[in-house]
Formats: sequence, C-alpha cells, structure tokens
Amino acid sequence: MLPLELELMSYTAFASALVDPTHATPPIVTGPAGKSAAKRYNIYRNNVTVSLINALAAVYPAVQRLTGVDFFRAMARFHIRATPPTSPLLFEYGRDFPAFIETYEYARDLPWLADVARIERAWLDAYHAADTVPLSADALALVPPQRLADVVFTAHPAAAIVRSPFAAVTIFAANRGERAPDQIDAGTPEDALITRPELDVIVRHLPEGGAVFLTSLMSGQTLGLAAASALQSSASFDIASNIAGMIEAGVFTSFLHQSILEEHDGHRSALWRG
Repeated sequence: MLPLELELMSYTAFASALVDPTHATPPIVTGPAGKSAAKRYNIYRNNVTVSLINALAAVYPAVQRLTGVDFFRAMARFHIRATPPTSPLLFEYGRDFPAFIETYEYARDLPWLADVARIERAWLDAYHAADTVPLSADALALVPPQRLADVVFTAHPAAAIVRSPFAAVTIFAANRGERAPDQIDAGTPEDALITRPELDVIVRHLPEGGAVFLTSLMSGQTLGLAAASALQSSASFDIASNIAGMIEAGVFTSFLHQSILEEHDGHRSALWRG
C-alpha cells in the first residue's frame, strides 16, 4: 500500500473515532516518545462532540425547548455518532437531524417534533439564502388577464414549504419566543411557508390548498395548473387571496409566459421582473 493511502486511512480513522467513544484511540495518535495519548484524544473527542451538540442546539432551539436540554443533548449525541459532519461550516451541520428525530425511539411520544425541526432547518436555510428582489404586484399586473393562467414563476432562493399532519407551525411559533406556549391542539394539520422577503425570515401558516398551490408553482407548473391542483385538494381554495399572499410573502422573484418556454425550448431568457 502506498504511503499516501496509509496516511489517508490514518486520517479517516482519526476522524471517525472522534464522534464515537466506542472506537479505540487511533494508532496515529501518540504522545512524546511514542507513548499513548488516549487521555488527550478523549478530551479532544469530547470537545468536538460538545461543539456539534451546541451547533445543533443553535439551529434547533424550539426542538430543545420542547424536549428539554438533557433530552435534546442526549438525542443530539446519538445523531452525531450516526451522522458525523461533512462540511467545515457548522451551520450546515444537522441537515439530517429532522429525519433522525423521526426514527429516534425516545421521541415517539412527540410525533410532531420532526416537522418542527424541519421548519427550523428551513428557517436557517432561508436566513442564509441569496439576496434577491421579490416579485412585485405591479409587475404581475402587467400580464393580460387572458394570459395569466399560462404564467410560470421562479421561486425565491429563501422560499420553502413544510407540510405536516400536526400543528407544527403553531408549535414552532410558540417555542421560538420568550412567552410560555399556550395550550395547542397538536393534531391539527398545518403547512408552513418560510420566506425572507427583506431582512427577516418569516414563517407563515398557509391556508387550505395553499401548500399544493405554491409547491406546484415552485416546481414549474403554470398558474392555471397550480390553481386547479389546489382546488382539487381543497374546495375552499381562494386563488385571489393566495396570489396576494404569495406576493406579500416574497415567494417568487420573476415570471414568464409558457409560450416563451416553448419558443426557447425551456431556456428562460425573457423574464418579467418587478
């Protein structure tokens, strides 16, 4: 085996053992005169784990408030062992944490916890998303009414939707503030819209049909098809109020007509902006 391959294997063993205390101290770790440095390595390993737990707590403060600090830190420790970091950016760590919570045995009594975590992750992603001017109502008003159904939108980089069979939006909001949360019916389904139209990230509770409508638009469907899907999912869907809501929330940045897509073979070269 080549020296470089041996070196890479040594570093891999060093990194993988950092987040799992069941692993022995790697042979590459030695003290003066080649003596064992297990104690020093264990201190370093503990510091790494604590730093990652703190990073998760910073990303998921509502989850920690809901579970309590001790429960959260124990759960985070198990997650760290199962999913070590792959990026040097701490705010990127924990993207898989909501999925882990969903399978975590001791969190089964909190079935809505994973969706609250998904909203928190989307909140952070929106916070770090690129700055882009949202679409204005004046720009959309330039489209002739007979062509409106064939309009296709471009989503804002900060826009995201989290759908939940639980009251995840209400639970999230109640546990991100200073005041104590009120009594909540956790079994009420809620869909969250996360955006950052200006400087602040905003989480909104979408009306019935709103999540289907916006998800369809964000996936590239025309306004007419998205509205039809929303009406199929909810007879109470109001297209006018939902269009006004998406403009106010800054969900999209630009739009174009379906005929332009067909003419340019899918290349969005001519955009209306506002």
